[in-house]
Amino acid sequence: MSLVFLIIGLILFVSLVVVHELGHALVARRKGVVVDEFGIGFPPRITGRKLKNGTLLSLNWLPLGGFVRLKGEHDAATGPGTYGGASLWSKTQILLAGVVVNWITAALIFTILALTGLPQLLPDQFTVPSDTTYPRHEVLAAALVKGAPADKAGMKEDDQLISIAGEAVTSADELTHLTAAHAGQTVPVVVTRDGQTKTLTLTLNKQHSDTEGYAGIQPGEEILRRSTWSAPIVGVGLTVQFTGATFDGLGQTIVHLFKREFQQAGQNVAGPVGIFTILQKSSQIGLTPVLFLIGIISLTLAVMNILPIPALDGGRLFVTILFRIMRRPLTKEREESIQTVGFLALLALIVLITVVDVRRILG
Repeated sequence: MSLVFLIIGLILFVSLVVVHELGHALVARRKGVVVDEFGIGFPPRITGRKLKNGTLLSLNWLPLGGFVRLKGEHDAATGPGTYGGASLWSKTQILLAGVVVNWITAALIFTILALTGLPQLLPDQFTVPSDTTYPRHEVLAAALVKGAPADKAGMKEDDQLISIAGEAVTSADELTHLTAAHAGQTVPVVVTRDGQTKTLTLTLNKQHSDTEGYAGIQPGEEILRRSTWSAPIVGVGLTVQFTGATFDGLGQTIVHLFKREFQQAGQNVAGPVGIFTILQKSSQIGLTPVLFLIGIISLTLAVMNILPIPALDGGRLFVTILFRIMRRPLTKEREESIQTVGFLALLALIVLITVVDVRRILG
């Protein structure tokens, strides 16, 4: 079943780029700009069909998202129906349309999950308390220290901790309290693994260790929240909260890069390899984590594309406005040079992040 969830996740991931480009295309047509081609996937082309409005709808071999090709795409282009001939306000709306679509998509996904069961990721995660129930609150062994008491007892990562010495484990803090209370003792630990309940015999450390604690368990909590009438409010509120958290994470990454703290900078970002790995792990748990991850990725696409980085939507808008302020013509050659440099820098960053992802996985 996890393979099915992984395939669903990959399709949804590619769809995020497609709907992003669709946002550009729809707003462009609304502003009178001719859409020459709307492509699903990247060339080489498999097939194509001319729509009644003159747009070529193409299906391409590389399933990495999609693209939109507008008439007169350069800022210097002139003539009716061209992007270059549109007003600055129209260009702004066209360029930011993809950002808005991805942001709304994230809000819709979080709204659906608020109805069915929304994972808690932040301690102060937005919700409407009067309309919030908790259908699931599980304490898991998120990670184990090799050779520590829990590892020797046969505990596995992602085991759900039910009780220690007959006392229920209701939270990560409660786990810490119980292991400290029974330090040095041999106690029964009840866990659930793959739907089966197992009782393990755990001999706790007598003294607290900085690396192992008393049991060698790094706990994690899986909390699901559910809302009814307030689900749309929660969806939008959570999207706003995660938007702020994403900008904060980007800020920390930039600070680490300036300080040459590359390892710390890499902890806040993930490239294609990292995203696939996280998606694969999420698919092993169920559809809810996959949908939640897709919502986060959609929001991240919105945030990244609004940044003033050449080759991205925000960067292209930034360059256009900058040349307007300087009252200098943004020629086709100059625009292509700026976008090419931005694209190569972005490509280098993706390669760097991919290397970090691979080292993280192998480590």
